[in-house]
Amino acid sequence: MSDSIEKERPAWKPLDPLQRRVLGVLVEKAKTTPDGYPMTVNAIKTGSNQKSNRNPQLDLDADDVQATLDELREMGAVVEIQGDGRVVKYRHRAYEWLGVEKTELAVMTELLLRGEQTVGELRGRAARMEPIESLAEIRPVLAGLVERGLVIELTAEGRGQWVTHGLYPEGEQPDAEAIESAVRARERDLPATARSSKSGMDELREVVADLQRRVELLEKASQQAEF
Repeated sequence: MSDSIEKERPAWKPLDPLQRRVLGVLVEKAKTTPDGYPMTVNAIKTGSNQKSNRNPQLDLDADDVQATLDELREMGAVVEIQGDGRVVKYRHRAYEWLGVEKTELAVMTELLLRGEQTVGELRGRAARMEPIESLAEIRPVLAGLVERGLVIELTAEGRGQWVTHGLYPEGEQPDAEAIESAVRARERDLPATARSSKSGMDELREVVADLQRRVELLEKASQQAEF
């Protein structure tokens, strides 16, 4: 852990949907398209509204983004800097603000951008930012985040487990019981042969997540060309 994280106590607090999206975009782009980072308001707007790796889909304008950046800056999660040609740009301070390591931040970023998801999906998506080779590698990362309240387990630990971040404001957190019931209902509706091969289904989810990661890498290359 860096000296800055050791010396500065994490200051994280609940974030509303726009704050989660903007902070998530800043971290994501810093990791995946560093040539375009720090970011202008318009670049953050584009990243917030993109169709891939976002849930829900949003249609923010520049004023929405600027107001959200101002809120995050007051919280200490974002800083404003002068870029080339005196254009104002923004950097995140998520490492210090959340008190996390690189892989932990990749995991948190995917949860901020997408919300609740299975651990298998999360591993595949976060791996585009930091190397996470297997479910065995992400489990201790999640355990540390759960211990600090940054991640919430929505279903029981094991294959197909659902998790989300812990930065929801009061009353907005996903209904863990509803998710658990939906998962169980889906499994009941599966044929016996499919239930007996649940591990194969989890592997399939990981394959799908990896394919999505490849699509997003292509999108990243396209975005780099735009910058």
